[in-house]
Amino acid sequence: MVKRATPPGIHGKRRSSVSEYGKQLLEKQKMRSIYGVLERQFRKYVDEIMSATVGDKRELLSKKLEKRLDNVVFRIGFSKSRLGARQLIGHNHILVNNKRMNIPSYQVKIGDTIALKPKSQASPLFSDLKSALKKYEAPSWLLLDANKLEGKVVSDVLIDPKDIQSFGMIIEFYSR
Repeated sequence: MVKRATPPGIHGKRRSSVSEYGKQLLEKQKMRSIYGVLERQFRKYVDEIMSATVGDKRELLSKKLEKRLDNVVFRIGFSKSRLGARQLIGHNHILVNNKRMNIPSYQVKIGDTIALKPKSQASPLFSDLKSALKKYEAPSWLLLDANKLEGKVVSDVLIDPKDIQSFGMIIEFYSR
């Protein structure tokens, strides 16, 4: 094998840097991938945020994504991934305020209780969940009761300051 000085490609050139638009697009795609949201729904969230007149739009977008039921189930610790949480919700294993909920994009509110169905708790899928949850520490805006296998939204979502810049790039991308 011959190692050449030029990179592969038709002329051996590489673009030196990514444009500002490219950076914003990559950030948007990364957030969509992290939260498992399709483009149309993500655009709808951003449009709702843009029409809001009060508050920092970056914080509003991050709170909107964090308050999705599939994300809350993941943050409480019932699932190891957001995709797994989405599947738990779709298979009717989750109760919100003692009512069955099978919509992963449902927006939870302060005071909502998220729990596993009693029938599901007896399933072999969740046999070691109680012991795993005793070691798990939920975010400060969620209260976890590992014995009852339920969590409660006790306050508004607390955003990490380093994530605000990412959401700012997404807002700039959609404001074109």
